[in-house]
Amino acid sequence: MRSEKDGVLRHVESYFRDHLQRARGASTHTVRAYGHALRLFLLFLARRARRDIARLELDDIRVEAVLAFLDHLESSRSNTPATRNCRLAAIHGFVEHLLRSDVTRAGQYERILAIRAKRTRGRVIAYLEAEQVRAILAEPDRRTPAGVRDYALLLLLFNTGARIAEILALTVEDLRVGGRRQIRVRGKGNKDRICPLWPETVAAVRTLVRRAGLHDGVLFRNARGNVLSRDGAAYVLDRHTKSAAARVPELQRRRVTPHVLRILPSSATTSATPALPRRTATSRRTRR
Repeated sequence: MRSEKDGVLRHVESYFRDHLQRARGASTHTVRAYGHALRLFLLFLARRARRDIARLELDDIRVEAVLAFLDHLESSRSNTPATRNCRLAAIHGFVEHLLRSDVTRAGQYERILAIRAKRTRGRVIAYLEAEQVRAILAEPDRRTPAGVRDYALLLLLFNTGARIAEILALTVEDLRVGGRRQIRVRGKGNKDRICPLWPETVAAVRTLVRRAGLHDGVLFRNARGNVLSRDGAAYVLDRHTKSAAARVPELQRRRVTPHVLRILPSSATTSATPALPRRTATSRRTRR
């Protein structure tokens, strides 16, 4: 007879609620990605077992089923090895959670945890040369409120190496522009880190705060006063990149995203122009 404690869904709920969100403090992006991967896996298991998802049991989660699912991802869904590895990481995380609460199936779970990720080809890291960055930073019209915002946004992205979501979540309270010239960035797992700011970045942020009349709340806002979205930030960067391409034709062949601004080659670590200052040793430029 099926035991209620052996049902898979109750363990899925505790994994997301108690482990990922409370214990690990996983980001919304991680929770969403793991949730999508496990949903695909459970749907595959249900079809394989010819039962509803609600009737899946822990005994259904076996190494043979996981291997069949990984093959299905590549053969039927045309997933790349990298995507396949991401799905496997989500399954591994869930199975590790099961192992902590269900030692009676330790051997079953350990065989799943022994499945290795596939080797993938290293991606060529895209980056912008110093001249290209300067050209983009020169585009915002800082005589206008939108231009002031855009310049501060682009300079902060380049200066700190932070993710676009981290920059858009910045508030006035996160600013430390006096004295030590720092800003507090909240990253994955709600973990804070302090990023040093260049004098040019401090000046740009101060101008934004003053011109926009900001006293608290989020730093970057759209024309309606709401939080600037990721799509809105991507549009800002794309618009200024296309304008800069008229002076720097190489930009016409580049796909410039907010992530690209996080990577800088060593050949561009110094500059004689104020728009692209010397990097400090504490600036983190290769965080992925």
